[in-house]
Amino acid sequence: RGSDLPPGFRVFVNVEPGSSVAALTERTTGPRLVAEITERALLRKPAELLRSVRRMRGRGCGIALDDVGAVPDSLSLLPFLAPDVIKLDISLVQGWPNADQARILTAVAAYAERSGASILAEGIETESQLQQALALGATLGQGWYFSHPGPLEHYPAPVQSIELLAPPAPEIGSPFALLDPRRIRTGTKGMLLAISRHIEQQGATLETPPLVLAAFQDASRFTAGAARRYAELSVRCPLVVALGAGMPAEPVRGVRGADLGAHDQLRGEWTVVVVGPHYTGALIAKDLGDSGPDLERRFLFALTHDSETVLSAARILLGRIKPL
Repeated sequence: RGSDLPPGFRVFVNVEPGSSVAALTERTTGPRLVAEITERALLRKPAELLRSVRRMRGRGCGIALDDVGAVPDSLSLLPFLAPDVIKLDISLVQGWPNADQARILTAVAAYAERSGASILAEGIETESQLQQALALGATLGQGWYFSHPGPLEHYPAPVQSIELLAPPAPEIGSPFALLDPRRIRTGTKGMLLAISRHIEQQGATLETPPLVLAAFQDASRFTAGAARRYAELSVRCPLVVALGAGMPAEPVRGVRGADLGAHDQLRGEWTVVVVGPHYTGALIAKDLGDSGPDLERRFLFALTHDSETVLSAARILLGRIKPL
């Protein structure tokens, strides 16, 4: 129980999205609890997990992203969970970093620098591994080098407490509502298609594969060409999403979909979002309702690389996805 912890200690607990979250936070006082989440949970049930994270943060819990470095997919998920603690996988501490691991560490360092998140190294068992963890930027560590499991009352209180970050603001409305009115322009669908495909192409060319999310208004706009492009992206990217009215749960193999309700604001918007460790970009547009040739239909739109705007738009889209 959280009330039994000596002063200054926090308890880290692995959790999965679902009803266990409420029971866990009721048994352990929020500020003493840090919930450990893996990137697998976000990929399987993104909307449910993000709701669970908001509930836990509302109770004062901290959030840790576990096993970072075990698979590259975790890098693009950092900004969505906005973890207070990033737990480096044991492979980064107990092995000599290779090129892939160096890419992971660069992304982790960049996120920690921007956000102020703490880096925790797992699996420290020797003095040399401790020095490697420190060189990797870790300020927290766990492993047998420090202690074997035992009663907490025999250990002194921590010298430094784990600071929790300010949680991201909840996303409301639609991606278009996020835009600065001064940045909005008017363009035809033909012009915006070129912009959207350029943004989508980042998923195929960025060194670390990003997340690609899009809302197409309705399933008929998800053409055979779009389906082919998104299927190709899904082979490389950890998560590829296509939303629209009448869109099935898997519009094409490897792509996550969701049907937009009759009153969903996204049915009047066209959004393409790409989020990676070092790149964020989005085309966000609103249909002006023109008739006539399809490629001449006009949209209000903005092309943005502002990280907060792009991430908020991406979270709005993630919130529509159903669990696998």
